[in-house]
Amino acid sequence: MKVLKIVAEGFTTSFRYPHFMMGVQPTYEMPPPATLYGHVASALGHWFDPQGVRFALRFHYQRKVSDVETTLLLKGSTGKMPQDKRYPKVLEGNANPFQREILFFPRLVLYLNRPDWAAAFRHPRYAVCLGRSQDLFTYRQVEVVELEPTEQAYLENTLLPYDYARRTGAGHTVLMPRYLDYANRRQPTFQRYVMLHRRVHSRAFLQFPGDPKPELWADSTEPVRRGDPLGLAFLSWTEE
Repeated sequence: MKVLKIVAEGFTTSFRYPHFMMGVQPTYEMPPPATLYGHVASALGHWFDPQGVRFALRFHYQRKVSDVETTLLLKGSTGKMPQDKRYPKVLEGNANPFQREILFFPRLVLYLNRPDWAAAFRHPRYAVCLGRSQDLFTYRQVEVVELEPTEQAYLENTLLPYDYARRTGAGHTVLMPRYLDYANRRQPTFQRYVMLHRRVHSRAFLQFPGDPKPELWADSTEPVRRGDPLGLAFLSWTEE
C-alpha cells in the first residue's frame, strides 16, 4: 500500500479535553483524530470528505508542563461613550486565569492513504499548526512510502483501535473526539482508542479463540527492533 508519510515538529502544543471548561485545561498526550482532520484540511485548503480516508500516526514529546493562561471575557462598556466618533468603543471584561498543560517539543509522524496529497503538504495552503493556533509546526519530511502487510511488528507512541485493549495491557484507553461535522454545526463524534506510549511487539499480543488477526502494516523506512519492523494500525474518521 502506497501512503503519504509526513513528519512535523514544533515547540509546543496542547490538545484540551473538551469537557473541561473552567479552572484547568489538561491535555491529551496525543492529537485526537478530529484535530488531525483539521490539520489535514488546513494543508489542503478546504474541508474534505473523510469517507475512505485512513490514517495512522506516531506522536511523542519531550516534557509536559503546566502554565498559567488568562482569558478575557469582553462586553460592551456600560459607561457614557465620548461624542467624538474618532474614539474607539470602550470594552470591559473579566480576567479568568487557569492552568493549562502544554507539551514541549512535539513530533508527529502522520501516514495517509492519499499519496496524491503530497503536493498540498509540500506547499500547505494555511499556516501549519497542531493544537492551538499559536502552536506552529514545520514539515520536516513529506514523501510517499510503500507499506507491507505484516503479522510481526513493534508498535510505540501511537493510537490504536479500541479492540486492541484486550490484546495488550501496555497502553490505556481514552475517549477522544473523532470527527466534527462542520456541515451540522460542528456536531462532534467521539470514539474510544488505546493510547500506546511504550514499545510492544505483536508477538506478545493476547489471542482469544475466534479473534481476527490485527491488521498491521510495516514501514521498512524505520529502524528494526528485535527483528521486527515498525508496525502501523490505520484508523478512520468515519464508521468503517
